[in-house]
Amino acid sequence: MQFTQFVAKNYSAVHENHRRPRVVITGMGAITPLGLNVAEFWQGLLEGRSGIGRITQFDPTGFACQIAGEVKGFDPAHFMDPKEARRMARCSQIALGAAAEAVSDSGLPLPFENPERVGVYFGTAIGGFERAFEEFQVLYTPRGANGISPFAGPASIPNMTAFHITQRYHALGPNATIVTACATGTQAVGEGTEFIRRGSAEVILCGGSEAFIRDFGLGGFAAMRALPLNFNDRPEKASRPFDRDREGFVLSEGAGVLVLERLEHALSRGAHIYAEVLGHASSSDAHHMAAPDPTAEGAMRAMRWALNDAGVTPDEVDYINAHGTSTPANDASETIAIKKLFGESAYNIPISSTKSMMGHPMGASGALEAIVCALTIQTGWIHPTINYETPDPVCDLDYVPNAARRAEVNVALSNSFGLGGQNACLVLGKYQPSNATDY
Repeated sequence: MQFTQFVAKNYSAVHENHRRPRVVITGMGAITPLGLNVAEFWQGLLEGRSGIGRITQFDPTGFACQIAGEVKGFDPAHFMDPKEARRMARCSQIALGAAAEAVSDSGLPLPFENPERVGVYFGTAIGGFERAFEEFQVLYTPRGANGISPFAGPASIPNMTAFHITQRYHALGPNATIVTACATGTQAVGEGTEFIRRGSAEVILCGGSEAFIRDFGLGGFAAMRALPLNFNDRPEKASRPFDRDREGFVLSEGAGVLVLERLEHALSRGAHIYAEVLGHASSSDAHHMAAPDPTAEGAMRAMRWALNDAGVTPDEVDYINAHGTSTPANDASETIAIKKLFGESAYNIPISSTKSMMGHPMGASGALEAIVCALTIQTGWIHPTINYETPDPVCDLDYVPNAARRAEVNVALSNSFGLGGQNACLVLGKYQPSNATDY
């Protein structure tokens, strides 16, 4: 279908029938193992560069897995007062760094002209638990209960990152925190879109953040046999989604923030538009607390419902950003889900895994991958899935192996599947002005 036909069809099927506002992305910010801003992150992805290395935040000697995707060189003093930083968990610090870039990138005037119409929808899988764990190890153990900081409790709870963003920008509109494991970031963007669609806000700052590279987490996930155990001497090769020799996901950290706006609001101030959020959906496997449903029905439903919400048919999808964790079960299940939904045309859709280079920052993953999809649409470049060296008969689609590819992408689909059978999917599209009225 020609893109102009797609725009007309999508508008009439969704916006006219449901009388809902169009929602666009006007600002983006990223703190990742590949760089401390969106440009560095994107350049690293196009180069096929890995951000995985030996852990430096603590001594991993003795652990079965000794590697992770760490954010290097982040200095919270660039974004906040040191006293303020000491009261926050690391996940909140890096979220504020990403939010600063996103808000600046959006060009929104500060302070906000109407703060009651600006909201925050943010997510995390684990939140500030690393802060609580650190307090226990460093303060409680040697000093007893009197050694605990009064900020340990507040800094640790999941909604505190959203609070810090609202406080920083005096955003007085709707405020919510979502915790859906590895589907969190994607759902935060989708549900943030709903705030605007139903008229609760004109602008939403949304995304996800994670910083849980701790011995507790590393040991626990290794005990689950979820991490790669044979790549400690070559960490850049450890994350290898869809490859036959994949062993597990690489624990990572990072933050991604997107500024969503009602289209008319963005146009009224001449904002740059990266892409349009066409649709989203979530579903549940109701199968197992850790393993995906091998039938992949839940994942397939999330994709199908997201396309329905967008008014997009499967044959209009030009690119899929895969969940692609590099675990044997997840990659196989996602491949099955894509085949079930797209049929034989699944073999013609380029698919890539951002996690092959950044690792898996859990609650932040989906937000960072939404940024990737927006840049893919805007630039016409699809980043590769690195370390795809030995094909797996079970994973036999086009994973854009090892080198970036030029392609016109008008519609991108982004998948996120989390522990507990949490499935979420976003559909982003190239922004195209319409002669019809935007609501």
